[in-house]
Parts: sequence; structure tokens; C-alpha cells
Amino acid sequence: MTHLADMLQSTFIVFYLVVLVLLCVYGMHRYLLVALYYRHRHDAPLRAPDSAEWPSVTVQLPVFNERYVVWRLLNAIRLLDYPRDRLEVQVLDDSTDETRDIVRVAVEEMRREGIDVRCLHRASRDGYKAGALRHGLDHASGEYIAIFDADFVPDPHFLRRVLPHFSDKRIGMVQTRWGYLNRDYSLLTRLQAIYLDAHFIIEHLTRNRSGCFFNFNGTGGVWRKRCLLDAGNWQLDTLTEDLDISYRAQLQGWRFVFAADTVVPSELPVEVTGFKTQQYRWAKGSIQTALKLLGSVLRSSYPRKVKLEAFFHLTNNVSYLLMIFLSLSMYPAMIIRFNMGWRETILLDVPLLVAATLSVSIFYLTSQQVLFGERWWRQLLYLPFLMGLGIGLSLNNGRAVLSALFGVDSEFKRTPKHGIEGRRGVWLDKRYVGRIDLMILGEIFMVMYFGFSIYFALLNEIYVAIPFLLLFAIGFGYVSLLSLWQAGSRVVAQSIRVPLQDTVPK
Repeated sequence: MTHLADMLQSTFIVFYLVVLVLLCVYGMHRYLLVALYYRHRHDAPLRAPDSAEWPSVTVQLPVFNERYVVWRLLNAIRLLDYPRDRLEVQVLDDSTDETRDIVRVAVEEMRREGIDVRCLHRASRDGYKAGALRHGLDHASGEYIAIFDADFVPDPHFLRRVLPHFSDKRIGMVQTRWGYLNRDYSLLTRLQAIYLDAHFIIEHLTRNRSGCFFNFNGTGGVWRKRCLLDAGNWQLDTLTEDLDISYRAQLQGWRFVFAADTVVPSELPVEVTGFKTQQYRWAKGSIQTALKLLGSVLRSSYPRKVKLEAFFHLTNNVSYLLMIFLSLSMYPAMIIRFNMGWRETILLDVPLLVAATLSVSIFYLTSQQVLFGERWWRQLLYLPFLMGLGIGLSLNNGRAVLSALFGVDSEFKRTPKHGIEGRRGVWLDKRYVGRIDLMILGEIFMVMYFGFSIYFALLNEIYVAIPFLLLFAIGFGYVSLLSLWQAGSRVVAQSIRVPLQDTVPK
């Protein structure tokens, strides 16, 4: 029996170290992206001069219950500097609330100004956003399709900046970089901005300019209509229809362009529950796309480096499952090695944990150095919270990965937006809010679990493990406590009747 127990414990430690190594491999991939960024950062795509005759464009605006931001979006579209006789606007409005009335009034005003705008309202939300885009494409007259979500605010020159990239007939899509209207609203929005900065500046630029697959982000981009149709149109079997059709189009031989110098402002979620909903959708959708298309990518004639990068791109969220196992096993791994006299083997964890942590740090800080130049060092203050937030999301995103792997159906839950710009704005009494689910109990458990692990490490003088255990405790603590605080603040605000901000911005 003792021999069997020793064998089981040894197997557990080996498996624990394998998980650490796999996390380190995903971390090393971030080093590779940073290295490739520096190699290709000056390889900007050539932009053709403005056309003497601009092509026809259909602007699609998928909307579902966005009463606080839809007017702002439609006003931005109204101001687009583009020939009116070459521009068609489709408001793909699946709303079930006052958003429909706001859209109707705005559309009437736009028509009076000579804009060709139509509101397409479906009787049901079949396929959610993908279904709305597919329905709109069936009625689109433009040669090119520009897409903006309700919380985006393109500047008047957007189309004139992007369309010249299509002078090459092989280009099927141009994606622009996201900016943020409320980056400095809170710690949460600052952390989200840094996450997305790295995604666009490092990942997108590197993948695109090194000849690898990269993807449309669902908004802030323009498609050649023929490319969409050639790729099989929008399909309804994943939660990330944008990632799905991007890979299908590139498998058909179409080329994409990342226009890093064109920025489209957008609104970041201010509630952690809304942010988690968004992350869940993205994590599950990426794994659904991997299950659907990764085999086709690996069997394609693309070079090995392209296939390898596609593998890391589509499976990256599996690291959240690895993170959950690591979180739950750190304490028993300490106990086993302590009781079996393998205390020194704890030192094996350190280089692996440092390598994974350092890779994340360099990855995100590189994007901040690109954006802020000499002032990048100020972003160092956010680094512990940035890593902690990633850890704190592991239960939420790990559940999304499992849901995709086991084929569990789930609806497309949009991210609530409140029309908040800059550092001001109130959301507590707004109608659209995220909801706390039972996952918060798991996050609270993890806080207590790591608190006890830190106590054990202190008691047994395993000081080398404490910084890492503390980082995990901070991550789960930040996500769970912020969820509770925001939910409690909303209840209090409603109970004392804070002056209502539930109005439609004009």
C-alpha cells in the first residue's frame, strides 16, 4: 500500500511538472511573437494612392439592445467622409427594447440628409450576430463591407484610409487597430486596454507581416464581399464568427492586411461581470474554431511555421485549463514533496514559473513601449494586476474551454456598454448589467485556498513559493471581490435612488 501511495504521489508530481512545462511552452511562444515583432515592425504594407473613383461600400452595424451607444455610432456613420452615391448603411437591429425607437429616429434623420440607410430587423435572433451579418449580406449592394459594433466610433476618414489597401485584388480583408474611449476610467479598463494593445500591436502585426494567419476582430474592419462569399459566408456554429470566417477565407488563399496606423475608438466594459462574459465568449469561440478548422490548417499546403503559429493562436486558451490544474495542485505538490523529503525539488518550479511570468511581462510591456515611448515605464505599476487578472479569469475561461471541448451549446451574450467616455460616467443604475453567477464561489474558494497555501509555506519556511502563491491569491481576489463590490454598489445605488442616469445620450 505504501509503495502504491508513493507511486501515485510521484506520478502526481510528474504530471504537475508537465503542466508547468506546457505553460512555459505557451510562455515561450510569447517570446517568439515579440522577437518576430522586432523583425517585422518596419515591414508596413504598401498603401495605394486614393482612387479616382471610389468603390461602393455597405456599412453594416449589428445592434442588439444598445440604447446607450447606438446614437453615438449612427452619428459617427452620418459623418463619414465618403461619396453618398457609393455608400449604403445597414442597421442590423435585432433589439427588443427602446433601441429600436432610437434607431428609427436616427435613420429618418440620416435619410433626410441623403444617406442610403436601411434598418433590417429580424423576427428572431437565429445565429445571433453571425445570423444578422449573414442576413445583411444577402441584401448588401456594396462591393466592400465595413462592420462596426455598437460601441465603436469610426472617424470620418475611416473608409478613405482603409479602402486603398484593396488595390491588390488578392486582399480580402483589412483590420484596423482598436482605440479606447474610456481607457483611464478605472483599473479594470486600463488592464483591458493593455491586454488588447498587445493583441493588436504585437500579435496582429507580427502574424500579418510574417505571413501567418491572423483574424478579423468582428468590428473595425472592411471585407471584400467576394471574399466573404468565397469563404462560405458567415456561419453560425461558433461564438467567434469573426475568427472562424477569417481562417476559412485564408484557407481559400485570400490575403489580409493589418492597418496598424488606423485606429477606431471603442468603449471597454466597465463591469468585471461584463468583461468576464466577453472573455468567456472569446475563449469558447476560439476553441470551437480550433476544433472546426485546425485540422484543415494542418493538412493545408501552408509552410510549417504558419501551421505552428495557427496551432498556438487557436489553442492558446487551453492554457487556462492548465492554469486551473496548476492552481489546485500547487498546495498538494508542496505537501507531497515536503513529506517525502523532496523539499529541494521545489526549486525546479522556480525557473519554470519565472520563465512563464517573465514572458507575459515582456509581451505586454513591449506593446506599451511601442505606444507610449519613453513613458512606457509608468505601465510597470499595472504589471502585477495584469498578471493577477489573467490568473483570476482562469476559472471563467477554463469553463468556456471545457464547454467548447464537450460541445455544450450556449447563447451569444453581448457585452453590456453604457456610453462611458474618459474618466467620467455612471453605470450603476443603467439597465444593461452583467450578472454574478456561481463561478464566484469558486473564485472565493481559490482566494481562501491560496491564503492557506501561503500560511503553509510560511510555516514550513518554503519562502521561494510565496511570491507565486501571493500572485494567484491577488488574481482570484481581485476578480471575485470586484464582482461583489460592483454588484453591492449597484444594489445600494438603486436602494437610495441615486439620480437616474438611465437616459439616452443625444
